[in-house]
Amino acid sequence: MSKSTLRINGSVVAAQPKAGSLVISYSDALNAILESEGWPGGGTERDHDHSEMVWEELPAIASHWLQTPDEPPILLDEATGKKWEAVLRSRCLLKRQNPASGVGRELRHPKPIHIDFSDLPFPPLRKPKFTFMDLFAGIGGFRIALQNLGGKCVFSSEWDRHAKETYLQNYGEVPFGDITTLSSMKLFSKSLDVLAGGFPCQPFSRAGVSARNSLGQEHGFECETQGQLFFDVVNLAKVHRPKILLLENVGNLIRHDGGNTFKVIRHTIEKDLGYSFYYKVYNSNPLVPQSRVRCLIVAFREKQSAFWEMPELTGKALPLRSILEDLPSDTNYTLSEKMWNGHIRRSARNVARGAGFTAYTRDLDKPSTTLVARYYKDGKECLIPQENHPKNLPRMLTERECARLQGFPENFMPHSSKVRAYKQFGNSVPVPLIEFVAKHIAITG
Repeated sequence: MSKSTLRINGSVVAAQPKAGSLVISYSDALNAILESEGWPGGGTERDHDHSEMVWEELPAIASHWLQTPDEPPILLDEATGKKWEAVLRSRCLLKRQNPASGVGRELRHPKPIHIDFSDLPFPPLRKPKFTFMDLFAGIGGFRIALQNLGGKCVFSSEWDRHAKETYLQNYGEVPFGDITTLSSMKLFSKSLDVLAGGFPCQPFSRAGVSARNSLGQEHGFECETQGQLFFDVVNLAKVHRPKILLLENVGNLIRHDGGNTFKVIRHTIEKDLGYSFYYKVYNSNPLVPQSRVRCLIVAFREKQSAFWEMPELTGKALPLRSILEDLPSDTNYTLSEKMWNGHIRRSARNVARGAGFTAYTRDLDKPSTTLVARYYKDGKECLIPQENHPKNLPRMLTERECARLQGFPENFMPHSSKVRAYKQFGNSVPVPLIEFVAKHIAITG
């Protein structure tokens, strides 16, 4: 695993630490900063100079700064960054066998500090080609895709605390929380290349609209908690003026409310932001063995060539069997006889009345249906036949198989909770689809 280069007070730290460098792991560095600020469990008194917002977001602020320490900490100032550098230097010196012997010289001739990200599956890039924001980050589907193309994430945001846990263990960064409190702020001074994110899709999806209608709830932009978050994306774009917007949502977005929702989105990006607007609806199954239909929106700050258009995705649909693990039939992924018989009865009843869900085993030579966040409940959306089971009971997908369905690399670490992992993969984007479209954009050109 490669080590990442960072700048601290203008001192470039080599990819491999030089002899005598002060080396500290990102996790130790993060803990040292939080302890110094008296963050819960830190053992010191809280710094009362911080606002409630800063106090709430301190793990996000500190972990972001560790990955981009040549910028002042987000929501804070350069003096705080210098204070945190001193904290890291002290932590490194205290870990030496005889710290007192070198303290005086270290103060006069400070050595560079090397932040070691080598134990992460996806460390920040050493020499990035472009920068990006990862909004509504989930578990980082956009992040992996854009890092694969040479991008460096300079800001991430995700409200779900369990998704934040998965994000931290894979990227060494805690995403910021409620984007609505930050969307009108200048978060950093450097220019931004790409603002990326899949703004919440439930208010616009077919299933989401149907469920909300049945419960008498609002959907689309009328859903104040999720439907309005698109406008926070717009606010961030107004403040930071990225070169490119790369947005994702469900395929039904273009048809929601008779097309009016999509008209508002397009008008806002073209007229309010002044960006050129392109979109295309893709079925991801030539890239992952899952029929997952998504709408991708690309918007440019600068005018594009008259010949530019969204790329065409071609190729045969991938078979589900290509990502399956070889499991015995008696694992805890196998459905109970009671659950399977219940699926059969409900499926027959729903087919007879012409409405409702059905649950059948999948044809392994075809792609799966769309993986959804509720999959953990009973697996009915994608059940794997088990011919070697004495009662022919099917099984659910494993967490690793769900990761593969969404195109996550093998070294991606799912959440330790099976329920959380299923939810997070069901809410994610297909990584190869994002990379496919982003590659066509030529971000670094």
